[in-house]
Amino acid sequence: MSLDKLVYMANQIGKFFDSQGREQAAAGTADHIQKFWDPRMRTQILAHLEAGGQGLEPVVRIALERVKAAEKRKPERPNN
Repeated sequence: MSLDKLVYMANQIGKFFDSQGREQAAAGTADHIQKFWDPRMRTQILAHLEAGGQGLEPVVRIALERVKAAEKRKPERPNN
């Protein structure tokens, strides 16, 4: 999926939750991305965040930092 599309989608999710306040919007956005985005999509948007995150709304940046932290806490899956 194109990076522009991922940024657009992430920002739309953030806007959906925006009426709940900054903290809830960040939590809701992070939860949605963790639950419903394909791991490849998450990897791509997190790499974009690390590269500066151009185009990402502030609440989405907060959400993606949470997703990044959650990804780091996941145990490694053995290759079977």
